Amino acid sequence: MATTAVFPGTFDPPTLGHHDLLERSARLFGRVVVAVAAGHHKKTMFTLDERLAMVRQATARLRNVEVQPFDGLMNEFVLGLAPKRDHKVVVRGVRGAVDFDYEVQLAGMNRERHAAIETVLLMPSVAFQFLSSSRVREIS
Repeated sequence: MATTAVFPGTFDPPTLGHHDLLERSARLFGRVVVAVAAGHHKKTMFTLDERLAMVRQATARLRNVEVQPFDGLMNEFVLGLAPKRDHKVVVRGVRGAVDFDYEVQLAGMNRERHAAIETVLLMPSVAFQFLSSSRVREIS
């Protein structure tokens, strides 16, 4: 049985922390889909096409990683990606306690809606634990 892992986000912009988690996810799972959110509650600095291009460039050497846009509910996107017999995983990054609390609540809610989808929480490497797209935008 294969495993499809989805790493969703706005990636506005993608950071070295995102890339760190994607490289590690590519080693853990047979197929990784970076799901770049099209319509999102955040006002983005970069267009969807720009964010897709940046993520594709950053992941070009990772053979089992593909990049796709998505709109709507992440769970529906995940369920539509993989055959029913495949395992389905959502990969989320957590930098600290605030991220962890939010992600645990989100994972619990998602599990109630779709028990077939598992959530895997990964911590970035120490060098990237305090890096966020929001901070990158503020500095730029």
